[in-house]
Amino acid sequence: MEKIKNIRKKLRHQRSVRRRKLGLSTPTQIICVSFIIVIALGTLLLTLPIASRHGRLDVLNAMFTATSATCVTGLVVRDTWSQFTWFGQAVVLLLIQVGGLGLVTLTSFFALAMRRRMGFRDLRLLGESVSADGYDQAKSVLKIVVGLAAMFEGIGILLLLFAFVPQFGLEGVWISVFTAISAFCNAGFDLFGRFGAYSSLVPYVNNYYVQAVIIFMIISGGLGFMVWVELCQWYQKRRLSLHAKVVLSFSVILWLGGALGLGLMEWNNPATLGGLSVPGKVMASLFQSVSTRTAGMNTVDLASCGTLSKLLMSVLQFIGAAPGSTGGGVKVTTFAVIILTIRSVAQGRDDCVIADHHIESKTVYRALTIIVLGAVAVIGSAIVVYYNTSDAVSVVDAIFESCSAFGTVGLSVGVTSQLNNGAKILYMLVMFMGRVGPVAFAMSLTAKPDDNKRKIMPVGHINVG
Repeated sequence: MEKIKNIRKKLRHQRSVRRRKLGLSTPTQIICVSFIIVIALGTLLLTLPIASRHGRLDVLNAMFTATSATCVTGLVVRDTWSQFTWFGQAVVLLLIQVGGLGLVTLTSFFALAMRRRMGFRDLRLLGESVSADGYDQAKSVLKIVVGLAAMFEGIGILLLLFAFVPQFGLEGVWISVFTAISAFCNAGFDLFGRFGAYSSLVPYVNNYYVQAVIIFMIISGGLGFMVWVELCQWYQKRRLSLHAKVVLSFSVILWLGGALGLGLMEWNNPATLGGLSVPGKVMASLFQSVSTRTAGMNTVDLASCGTLSKLLMSVLQFIGAAPGSTGGGVKVTTFAVIILTIRSVAQGRDDCVIADHHIESKTVYRALTIIVLGAVAVIGSAIVVYYNTSDAVSVVDAIFESCSAFGTVGLSVGVTSQLNNGAKILYMLVMFMGRVGPVAFAMSLTAKPDDNKRKIMPVGHINVG
């Protein structure tokens, strides 16, 4: 027995040494590398002749599609149904599933299923992946995460079967599976290009049942797994954490506020909501508001929306979903902390207070850093896209598309199809940053094991305001 323990210890040491040689000193770096590996494999598979209907897809466009799918974005340079065969569609769906749940989450789940012992480093990595509060909580949370994902996706598939099987026959089963998983993972990919390239759910603008199911799936995937864990345990604890309360309250505010704003601004626009009935206008407004929170599906022509509507949707895309969810963006909690910090300072407080709870200054600093880094990524990429597209693109459209890439949303006003090779590479980086998080992305490039050690320094005084 002692000999076996020594062998195990030696193997763990060897793995640790290999990780250090590769520069993988933190869980964040390992998660980032895992996404890169998945993207590389997806690119390889999508370039195969069997993946495309008409000839082989070139490497750059295959890489863009693989990145978009793995980062659950939905921006495409080729219509999914028009370009890919069943094999190619299956590859895209697999990338969406792995990217939505996270490669680390899935591999850790299968390791647990095979009764493999997990060390502290494994649990630490898993904690980062599922946003668990503490490493000791990660194992139990993991099982719940995978179970919830399977349950929601199963419910979505079952509900969509009633709509798509009568319409498409046996193919409706595959369309239901693809659409449900894509919606839950907030990916934005669809197979409705048969109605017209890049049509998304526009043909279903008057089908309230399909829209309601998709809204349910988007919200399920976008709330965050830790929030669902708490909701599942509500009958035992009869209370929610501050995190869950903030996520739920601000999500509802953004959904309803976004729907109200879009409805008022597009109510009489004949190219979007103008031709719909009153219930149709309400449903379409709500659908667009929910979808802009990283889902990437639309029921109206977004290119025909007004300037103010595009700016509002850009803000919603930038904010994104909740932490530990299948969505991207700066996250709704980050937005909440900044807004509530502003309110607290305006009230004369020296710190952020939420629901009678003091928020640590490091949390506020992290939120501000995420916002600033995200804004730099969006504005920088928008400037590049504005000056590097085949046709003239408005500033608002460039900002919209960049927010869509960073928020891993996938909504488009027609800019992505015009991108040159350099702009495509830039958007791939922006999508990757939006998926793993701006701070996590920066840390994966710069962090070292002892970077966060505190140093005693003199207090500095700067007057602001």
